[in-house]
Amino acid sequence: MPAFFCNYLITMNNKTLDISSGKDAAYENFPVGSWLLPAALRPHIAAFYQFARAADDIADSPDLSPDDKIAGLIRYEDTLAGKPTEGSPPPKAWQMAESLEETKVSPQHCLDLLTAFKLDATKLRYNTQQELFDYCQLSAAPVGRYLIDLHFGFRSGNTGNYGPSDALCAALQILNHVQDCQDDYQKLNRVYLPLNMMATHCAKVEELSAAQASPSLRACLDDILDSVDNLMREAAKLPTNLKSHRLAIESQVIINIAKQLSKKLRRNDPILSQIKLSKPAYTACCITGLFRSLIR
Repeated sequence: MPAFFCNYLITMNNKTLDISSGKDAAYENFPVGSWLLPAALRPHIAAFYQFARAADDIADSPDLSPDDKIAGLIRYEDTLAGKPTEGSPPPKAWQMAESLEETKVSPQHCLDLLTAFKLDATKLRYNTQQELFDYCQLSAAPVGRYLIDLHFGFRSGNTGNYGPSDALCAALQILNHVQDCQDDYQKLNRVYLPLNMMATHCAKVEELSAAQASPSLRACLDDILDSVDNLMREAAKLPTNLKSHRLAIESQVIINIAKQLSKKLRRNDPILSQIKLSKPAYTACCITGLFRSLIR
């Protein structure tokens, strides 16, 4: 993960656990609940983001044991299910439960995220690309599925076809893994790059701590970015499938950002420095996404 600007608050006397990494929506590569989306839904999107951010901060905390992380995440699950918890329920989970009750969106998307965060507490390596994709199905796909359900789903004839959304969310997750591969390894001893792909190019995990990417690691990263490009071809179908025109615009903007970020990660070394889009490039993705959607 990117460098931690941590302000940890751990209160155990009443069995509550509140951990903040200091990250917020401004930290993310992609827009979170932007003005493109309906105003009436933005508070629910904010609740979902804050829920996911707070649970992810537990899973990523360097100060908690795996058992403590899982115990904290189980309290999030219990709160969503309306089960009594020892002490006060986690505030972000409580707010999410209220939002789900109001919108009637399935809690399964939130529960899948919590399953992914439990994996983060214990699973430090991914042996194959399929393992990584399976993880993304829990850690990323629920975000897109939640937003689609909140916006009343798909256009007629596409009911339940989450495939393009799942592909986009997996691509975004893997791009984040490539961006943060050094920090993930050095700070959390996590390696999301598939070990068999690293072995194919004779790249070693220890190379993630080098000053810059070796030719073998660079070749591995390029292979992973090839898989992102494949996912993006499937993701391109998403905007035309969505019932909500506003969500379709937002999805096109995100597709544009993802494509540009993938190109930038090919041209630059994420080991040497953190790779992010510049503000002008980000703005251009938003404008072209808006106009492409309007023309469509």
